[in-house]
Amino acid sequence: MNLVEVYHASIFRIEKPLWDRGRSNLDFGKGFYLTDIYDQALVWALRKGRENNTPPIINSYIFNKREVLEKARCLIFETYDNEWLDFIVSCRSGGDIWKQYDYIEGGVADDRVIDTVNLYIQGFISAERAIDNLKYFRPNNQICINNQEILDSYLKFQEELKLPENELL
Repeated sequence: MNLVEVYHASIFRIEKPLWDRGRSNLDFGKGFYLTDIYDQALVWALRKGRENNTPPIINSYIFNKREVLEKARCLIFETYDNEWLDFIVSCRSGGDIWKQYDYIEGGVADDRVIDTVNLYIQGFISAERAIDNLKYFRPNNQICINNQEILDSYLKFQEELKLPENELL
């Protein structure tokens, strides 16, 4: 797990990512988001392309994950659990709990699970019921880096992956 390939979905080529350009109130707070799952990046890139009526891009990077895990303030969620749910709810509600960490990794509150998270936020179901519902979903994976030094030192741009024409349909 020394060097891993990670992806960032976009409509721009991003050779030098900046941690503070993203939106606030995302799953893991403000930061530069990546995934180590190509198919997940593809779905996000296609969505961004459609939303902006422009060709999608997947930026590929080599990431020295081992070094970051040894040196940075890291939080990793292995599964959908109460800790993950509370963290997501806090961040999506404008909380700044994410500022305690340089690197956060875990499941995505995507289209498959957001309805359950929203029912919990609105008080319609308990945390226990939400986690019980989520156990049927295999978490995707997202990485949020909110420390510029980590981006500059441990994330190296590899290439811009052009999507095949048949993927754009």
